[in-house]
Amino acid sequence: QVQLVESGGGLVQPGGSLRLSCVASGSIRSMYAMAWFRQAPGMQRESVASITSGGTSTYADSVKGRFTISRDNAKNTVYLQMENLKPEDTAVYYCNAFISSTVADYSRDYWGPGTQVTVSS
Repeated sequence: QVQLVESGGGLVQPGGSLRLSCVASGSIRSMYAMAWFRQAPGMQRESVASITSGGTSTYADSVKGRFTISRDNAKNTVYLQMENLKPEDTAVYYCNAFISSTVADYSRDYWGPGTQVTVSS
């Protein structure tokens, strides 16, 4: 009943910037915590950043100071502003959100299909 779609990925040079967006659509009652994960080739999926419904954010040590997560509840959207990108940031980035719907009596995590970010010269 709910779908998440990421956008904004692409190829950038080291030191460059990208802004990822994730838009939720469907029968949404409330959006709670939202987060960004990433999975690099040959690696496990890892948490990058998260933000509560109240706007409190947390970051992985590897991206703290370079990435900023934010949300716009009116647009059902969460963003990840990435600056000073490094080759080790190369990965598929996934949006995750804990959401209650208007047509179900429970809340659960939803995942987007992912967007590729490649940092290379």
